Amino acid sequence: MKTYRIATIPGDGIGKEVVPAGQQVLEALAATGDAFRFEFEDFVWGGDYYREHGVMMPEDGLNALRNKDAILFGSAGDPHIADHITLWGLRLKICQGFDQYANVRPTRILPGIDGPLKRCGPNDLDWVIVRENSEGEYAGVGGRVHQGHPIEAATDVSIMTRAGVERIMRFAFKLAQSRPRKLLTVVTKSNAQRHAMVMWDEIAVQISKEFPDVKWDKELVDAATARMVNRPATLDTIVATNLHADILSDLAAALAGSLGIAPTGNIDPERRYPSMFEPIHGSAFDIMGKGWANPVGTFWSCVMMLEHLGEADAAQVLMQAIEMVTADRSLHTRDLGGEATTAQVTQAVCSLLASSVPQPA
Repeated sequence: MKTYRIATIPGDGIGKEVVPAGQQVLEALAATGDAFRFEFEDFVWGGDYYREHGVMMPEDGLNALRNKDAILFGSAGDPHIADHITLWGLRLKICQGFDQYANVRPTRILPGIDGPLKRCGPNDLDWVIVRENSEGEYAGVGGRVHQGHPIEAATDVSIMTRAGVERIMRFAFKLAQSRPRKLLTVVTKSNAQRHAMVMWDEIAVQISKEFPDVKWDKELVDAATARMVNRPATLDTIVATNLHADILSDLAAALAGSLGIAPTGNIDPERRYPSMFEPIHGSAFDIMGKGWANPVGTFWSCVMMLEHLGEADAAQVLMQAIEMVTADRSLHTRDLGGEATTAQVTQAVCSLLASSVPQPA
């Protein structure tokens, strides 16, 4: 029997509710057969750790994660701590420390969920957004001078390297090639950003020659937002810079019904380090402790984790259970217009795994 070593980092807010729910579902899945098991180790890093130690995670925290097969992450964000401290001190420290340069965010309308686009059928919105996850606008290059004075100045410099752009483009083309439509949209802003984004466009052209069977086009990021709303069926796989994809993927999740259902994988495609999987909804402190958090985004992130670990059959079983639960409107949480609790949704998925859903081979 295989044993997968999984680090769980609930982080802040509702991360402390949905990550344990994800662990519960993974344990229920493992109990359905003898193909694999999970060995979890919990790390209590985040805002509470910061208040006690002055840092979001230990300086040598990456060493504690290095031998894990994957990481299940909750959220980083605390209303009493500046956002740049929570993000750079925990989530980005892990993403950049382990060179998880491909951020992958699938989006589609799950059964039973009403998307806000009236003219959009369930099959018209089935996307994967590939976000460059290591450089660009989140490279951390910049500074502030003359703070508090009228001449105060601040800079954030977007850094793109040929190596970084080539590898995310190649990853995106390869992902598009693996999907039925073999269609890729490269999002840019090279009309206004005439250096790095022009290089981004040029490299897209170069990499496209390696994938002659992939049909691709280019779209300015502002036009891409309109296209996602007005012509969703024309999109399939999308690749964009760190900032652009961060924004577009939240729009995508909202168009699919709720940020609460959307998953993310922070992937090291070369598998040198553990990859990290998380829901995109954030810490949502306003509903923390009320039992209202939607765990579906975490469960779907667990599906992505299973796929990354090579457990495709088990991933399919879990996704079937998730879709059966979302199809039942009595199991919709408040973000979907229902009254179900985190615990009720979690128990429903676990019950399906134990009974009605086909078991992994």
